[in-house]
Amino acid sequence: MVIKVLAAEADLSSATNVSRAGLVRVYNGHSAVSVITRKDSGGNTIGSATVVNGTVEVFEKDPTDTLEASAGGSSIKVTSIAFTR
Repeated sequence: MVIKVLAAEADLSSATNVSRAGLVRVYNGHSAVSVITRKDSGGNTIGSATVVNGTVEVFEKDPTDTLEASAGGSSIKVTSIAFTR
């Protein structure tokens, strides 16, 4: 997969819209799995997924949606991306 980085890397120590990203690269650098929860702008949960420690996942979301981590938020690294051809 080839990605285009659109913003500086941040962490999930608190809920964030990740620079209003539509696609988010999520790296779990925590020592355990973490559940990443996607919420709409009103704080309603849309869904969640477990990210295994040491792995990278890509999440699609609306620009105003937020992501938050169940554990190890400061070790969960996120950045806004786009796919390139």
